[in-house]
Formats: sequence, C-alpha cells, structure tokens
Amino acid sequence: MPQNKPAEFVDILIVGAGPAGSVAAALLRQQGRQVLVIEREQFPRFSIGESLLPQSMEYLEQAGMLRAVVEAGFQFKNGAAFMRNGRYTDFDFRDKHSEGWGTTYQVERGKFDHILAKEAERFGAEIRYRHEVMTVDLDREKPLVTVKDPDGLIYQVEAGFILDASGFGRILPRLLKLETPSNFPVRGAIFTHVQDGISEGFDRNKIRITVHPEHCDVWFWTIPFAGGRCSLGVVAETSFLDRYQGTDSERLQAIVAEDPSLQSLLANATWDTPARHIVGYSANVAKLWGKGYALLGNAGEFLDPVFSSGVTIAFKSASLATALLQRQFAGETVDWQAEYGVPLRKGVDTFRSFVESWYAGEFQKIIFHEPVEPKIRRMICSILAGYAWDQSNPYVKETERRLSTLETVCAND
Repeated sequence: MPQNKPAEFVDILIVGAGPAGSVAAALLRQQGRQVLVIEREQFPRFSIGESLLPQSMEYLEQAGMLRAVVEAGFQFKNGAAFMRNGRYTDFDFRDKHSEGWGTTYQVERGKFDHILAKEAERFGAEIRYRHEVMTVDLDREKPLVTVKDPDGLIYQVEAGFILDASGFGRILPRLLKLETPSNFPVRGAIFTHVQDGISEGFDRNKIRITVHPEHCDVWFWTIPFAGGRCSLGVVAETSFLDRYQGTDSERLQAIVAEDPSLQSLLANATWDTPARHIVGYSANVAKLWGKGYALLGNAGEFLDPVFSSGVTIAFKSASLATALLQRQFAGETVDWQAEYGVPLRKGVDTFRSFVESWYAGEFQKIIFHEPVEPKIRRMICSILAGYAWDQSNPYVKETERRLSTLETVCAND
C-alpha cells in the first residue's frame, strides 16, 4: 500500500473516539502520554445505547469529564422499571448494596459522545475524524498502523501501544482474526427516536423495559430524554423480527401495537424519525489483549442491550487498561491477562449470567416476584446499576449459584 506521508510516532494510538476511547485518552493525557485517536466517522454522529448506569459516573469523574456531562442538561435517571402483562415493578438505584453513585443520565449518544471527545481534546489528545485504520503490523518492536485520511492519502503511525475502542467496528478483532462466535442466539433490534407525547403514567427518571405479552424473550426499551422525546426499540431473535414486513418504522409500530401497555403509553407519540435496525450484535473474542494492544468495550465483547451495560463495560475497560499502561510505561512488568483480561471478564460474566437468565424467563420471575427479601433486592439492584465488579456482593461473587437458588425459590412460591 503506497505511503503518502512520512511515518510518525505516538505513545498511544487509540482506534475510535466513542466513550471508551475518549475516557482512555483523557486518562492517558493526565499521565502525560502523547495520545492520537483515529476515528472513522465525523462527530456528532448517531449511536444507539442511550441509558447509562450509575457505575459509569465514577469513571467520568475519574477522567475529569463529569462536570461537562452534568452541565449538558441530559435526562436524570435514578433507576429501571419493568412491565409485563400489566404488572409493573421498578428498582431505585439509590437503594442498593454497593457503595457509589446511585443516579446517572439518559443521553442522546450523538451529543454525549461528542462531549466526551471534546473533553479528551481539552486534555490534549489529538482526534483525527474521518480517518480509517487499514492495517496493523504487530510483528515488530512497536506496532505499525496504516491509516487512510479523508482524501484517500495513506500514512503510517508507529505506536508504543494500541487501544482498540472501535466498538461494533471491531477493527483489531477483524484484522487480527480474534473474533469467536457468541453463545447467544442471533438477535436483532429495531429502534427509533420519537416525540413521545406521554403526559402521565411514566416515570421519566427511569428506563422502562416492557416484556412482550406472549414471548418472554422479546422486549422493548423506552428511554426518556429531556425535552419530551424518547428512544424506543424492540429486541428479539431475527426469526421473530422477520415475520414483520414493510419499513423498519412500520415493523416497529406493528410490534409495539402487540403490547397494550406500551401502545397506550405511546398513543400520542409522533413518529418523526425513520427507524433503523441492527442484527447479530453480540460478539466475543479469543483474547482481550496481545503484544502491543488491548481491546476496550464493545471491540472486545458485547453481550446484549437489555441491562444497558455497554458504556459501563467500556469505561471499566478504559480505566483498567490505562492504569496498567501507566505502570508499563514506568518500566514495570504487567501481566495483562491477570490484571486486565481476568478482572474485566469477571464483571462481564456477571452481566452475562443475568442476560442469560433474563432471556430464559427466570430473572423475570425474580423481579416480578412479591416479595423479594429487601437485602437480596438491593444486591440485585447493585448489578442493575452497573456494580458488576463489586466482590462484596454475593450475586457478583457467586452469580450463577445465587441466581439459580433464587430462581428456584421464586418458582416454588
């Protein structure tokens, strides 16, 4: 591939300026590292995944970005509500087992991600928009990355280390053939933003998850934004979604009409934005790190949107990786598997167990069961709030065993 610019060197090259990349860039700049971010798109750009978890606030605070997010005027969020066949239950994230933030925000991701990227630039990171990583060569002392700029010119960057925060683009997993099949069925989502027209009967401080009245593995999200708009979507296996014909907007409206509570809630909604869809988003990789690189957030693994864990996992991975890089650049020997791969996956696996239980219908029995012992409910609430790495929580330390026992108790009552 011809090179049109001379090679350059940076301490850290980050692929992707989304939440993981921007937080990592800010943290590294605070360490004094030279940071270059290569971003394929131009910000602001649309992205799905708008409901944050309180655990994420800790990382925004750590990165020095909290004030910018607080002052942006996003919709306040203090919990999650669930609806199934007319039954309602909710969790207040402030009433939880784990220490830490109990509130956060519901955000339009285009605006939110742009704020974080601008904050990373404020700390001194360089972001090159509409630049695309073409190849990566790791068979040398330092990784060499080939990049194409918006005019089609090719240049190369040698980096002391690469962090892949490319999200669903999954640049390094594709180039290095790290992708492995997910154990989840192939699911898809159809989604849009609407002027919701909701006047009552809806707590705008909470995301609402509505279970389809006939299919426990089909669910809807309703995420309120400030200003009377909301994000609306349905998630199901592709075989279910394929039953519906027409445009994505027509398909989504037809599925929403099957749930009376959701249809009533959105009776006055204005569907003013064409719906979109994604398919087969769950992904996994053989490893989260290698010689000269680490994978952050969705570039490494994406489970499922049901518990809004994506941004929290992205932030956690950025925090872990940048702390290790600080030590590595100081000359220490870092065990990336023991200190990054293993601890990051522990939290991801906690979320995974809850996701699997949700789609099997078992976790739904738990959350709609009355009563659930308050202490146990607070432990579950902590995980729903993002505290999936808190080993003081028995439902983190022994997730599968504890969930299985609780599922049995609720089923037999």
